[in-house]
Amino acid sequence: MKQLTVVVPHALIPTELAKDLTRAYSAPALAMLLGRHSSRTVTVTEPDARLLPHEARLAQRLTGVAGDQPPLAHAAMRALGVPAQEGWWFIVHPVHLALARTHMVLGDPRKLQLDEADARALFDCAKPYFDEVGKTLLYGDANTWFMRADDWRGMRTASPDAAVGENLADWMPDGPAKRDFRKLQNEVQMLWHAQAVNAAREQRGLVPVNSFWMWGGAEDTPAALPKMAELAEVACLPWLSVLATPALRDTDIGTVLARPHDTITVLGAALPSGKEADWSAWLMQMQQLEQQWFAPLLDAMRDGNVKTLELVLTSRTQTVTYTITKGALRKFWRSPSLEGMIA
Repeated sequence: MKQLTVVVPHALIPTELAKDLTRAYSAPALAMLLGRHSSRTVTVTEPDARLLPHEARLAQRLTGVAGDQPPLAHAAMRALGVPAQEGWWFIVHPVHLALARTHMVLGDPRKLQLDEADARALFDCAKPYFDEVGKTLLYGDANTWFMRADDWRGMRTASPDAAVGENLADWMPDGPAKRDFRKLQNEVQMLWHAQAVNAAREQRGLVPVNSFWMWGGAEDTPAALPKMAELAEVACLPWLSVLATPALRDTDIGTVLARPHDTITVLGAALPSGKEADWSAWLMQMQQLEQQWFAPLLDAMRDGNVKTLELVLTSRTQTVTYTITKGALRKFWRSPSLEGMIA
């Protein structure tokens, strides 16, 4: 493999916690990779951007379009085998909204555990309401549906991970049709509130599916895009898993290294705890990444199985990209260090 890009969302840590977290984190392989890099670049993202930094990077690679309004709907439709459709389409996710002390929040979709039977029941129940207001609803899989809304193309939306845990008042779809969106969303919320599916879910200890999330609006992706490296993912949201190379969904380091093509791998395990500042859980996830990914990556670099490693670490507002080569790893006068994880 000539080049492997490994993206680790929310791997960067705040300066005020750096001393304690780097002391608690035993990661000699990652320290070697960061301490002996060939080059380092830093990109800053606005805190109110409606994509997380790694999502914006991937969306641009997938669609050729920069910015925080990625036209991903048609790419996701094709990946799920949904027949090509004319018009402006959004990705729709069934979700759980919860009441915090003073505001509503979007629950982490990773915890939804929505199976096909429940998803189909909720979809079939809601579809007539979408049809009534002229919004075609199509089923992709349990977590990923699609809605045609030609007259909503001016809406500004946010990715689920950008909005999770935040005050929803700041992250709901915004634009000329926001009242129409809210009306449809409220109707679906009332409809699903009374559904037997949700009563059964709560009996099983699961949260109810009580709303939907809309984003990724697109007319269509450009016909001719630069050929992208294969996309691999581990512990990412369903929309990203859908867009990954089928053989590289929820993958492992051995499978990635065995591929002959350049690959972009997103390791999402530490994202939820990093975003929530749950540093105990974050340390556990990062420790697993050291053992399962960073140590094997260092061995692969030394053995020459990977010519160039691009290691991308992010926070909510920063992306730090390290380029590492086998030659750089020979710079014995440069000490291994985790300082490169400090935002």
